[in-house]
Amino acid sequence: MIVIPAIDIKGGRCVRLFQGEMDQETVFSDDPAAMAGRWAAQGAELIHVVDLDGAVEKRPRNLEAIERIVNQADPVLVQVGGGIRDIDTMEMYLDLGVARVVIGSAAIYDPEMVKKACKRFPGGIVVGIDARNGKVAIEGWTKTTEMQAAILGKQFEDAGVAAINFTDIERDGMRTGPNIEAIRDFARAVEVPVVASGGVSCLDDIKRLAELEPDGVTGIITGRALYEGSLDLKSAIELLRQG
Repeated sequence: MIVIPAIDIKGGRCVRLFQGEMDQETVFSDDPAAMAGRWAAQGAELIHVVDLDGAVEKRPRNLEAIERIVNQADPVLVQVGGGIRDIDTMEMYLDLGVARVVIGSAAIYDPEMVKKACKRFPGGIVVGIDARNGKVAIEGWTKTTEMQAAILGKQFEDAGVAAINFTDIERDGMRTGPNIEAIRDFARAVEVPVVASGGVSCLDDIKRLAELEPDGVTGIITGRALYEGSLDLKSAIELLRQG
């Protein structure tokens, strides 16, 4: 299991949102690439980047910032999500040096396209499933569907996705602790490695999530807690390495 620092980009800046609300942001840096360098220096193995503007506008909007992040983080791997709706965009990001692309809304709109992408880019596709009360939210969390998160996840069990990023929206950015029960239930329901996101606030949360490794949870994404200092990345990495 690994700890994955998150960099959310809005208007070229590193921000965190309150429960995904685009008009409720906290700016943590005007230089996202510098943040990537910071997390790389502290031992991150993978950095999770979200183009928030792209998620809403359905197309990449912060390419320049993302390219700088990839260069600054090297050799640490970077995965990118937000506004990726077609194979050409996936290929563009992978050619840019991104290790994995995260497919969110397109996974519910066009699951067959995602499966084709998995075959074309082996190991390069992650499905992002964001849940609000157990139901899938899409388009930068601005819409909630009637699709149950676990049902969507099961559609990709044999597709060859590298992982499923599972986010509990009510906990995201709140630092109130992860929804352990929801994460466990989702991980047990799908035969795909699961990366948990949402609500991580401290080392105790890392310890609790580490107990889900036998259920298939292989990573933990965290953002606000790192930026506000309630969680130290080096300490979290060391904790997981110690088992």
